[in-house]
Amino acid sequence: MAISSNMLFGTLYFTFISAIILPAAHHHVQGKLTPNFYDEVCPQALPTIQVMVATAVTFKPRIGASLVRLHFHDCFVNGCDGSVLLDDSPTIVGEKTAGPNNNSVGGFDFIDEIKATLNVVCFGNVVSCADILAVAARDSVVALGGNSYDVLLGRRDSTNASRDDANSNIPSPVSDLSDILAKFEAHNLSAEDLVLLSGAHTLGYAKCKLFRDRIYNETATIDADFASALKAKCPKAVGSGDDELSSLDETPAAFDSGYYQMLTRNKGLLHSDQQLFKGDGSEIDGLVKRYSEDAGAFTEGFGAAMVRMGSISPLTGDEGEIRENCRVVNRP
Repeated sequence: MAISSNMLFGTLYFTFISAIILPAAHHHVQGKLTPNFYDEVCPQALPTIQVMVATAVTFKPRIGASLVRLHFHDCFVNGCDGSVLLDDSPTIVGEKTAGPNNNSVGGFDFIDEIKATLNVVCFGNVVSCADILAVAARDSVVALGGNSYDVLLGRRDSTNASRDDANSNIPSPVSDLSDILAKFEAHNLSAEDLVLLSGAHTLGYAKCKLFRDRIYNETATIDADFASALKAKCPKAVGSGDDELSSLDETPAAFDSGYYQMLTRNKGLLHSDQQLFKGDGSEIDGLVKRYSEDAGAFTEGFGAAMVRMGSISPLTGDEGEIRENCRVVNRP
């Protein structure tokens, strides 16, 4: 079922029609991020995003996975600055066409709907696109059964993007553990952060072209029955069934510990996923095993890891801008 702007805004209208909404002051606090950044400038900002995300996820659960992924792909390229949302322009070669993003990440239209609604609810251009990504990711996790956590806010939006940096900084589905760890360490994220944030793959799907090499690789560590079932929908020939989808765990619309349970049974869909559990008794193996057995520890730890990731090199104060339209920089 398609989700229209009218449907989502209608939901918001009935939610907020009785609220007293004061015009937002256009000022921004210098310094570090804070969870109450919009309490005065637009107190309805976060409740608005929450309602919109919950409504969208009700009709299309896959949008939740897309929104979490967008935040990740934004933060790993020069910080959490909304650069992933910029379209190509005469002066910008955007990140949407980078290998990890092209025909892969989604949710851009929905982010546009959130931004347009906030510009109305806040009586102006107050909430940054980078902050929208951070809050929408958290609200997606909650809407799909995960724990809530306080999102730190006050990011501003970049005025440029880098396809080259997206190609080099975002881990690939075929990456080995050493490469993935190096990319996380480059952002001051730990091995535990890697395991926790990878748990976002408890949501959503991946295309055949991303896991074909794994299921037809005779030397891969993969459950034989699992590989056989995947081969039925993902033919060996490149170009055949490339876009066929398989879920990343057995409950793709539920935020749970199923992803880790799959890894401990050698049923990780992507090569990069199974790299987290090799059965060698390593620290990372131990973390995967722990979260496979303790869903509470995972959901609690995931929120803290998301806050750490969301704090990668934010633009604050007078840096950058707050985009009126998340796809383009503001006119001078």
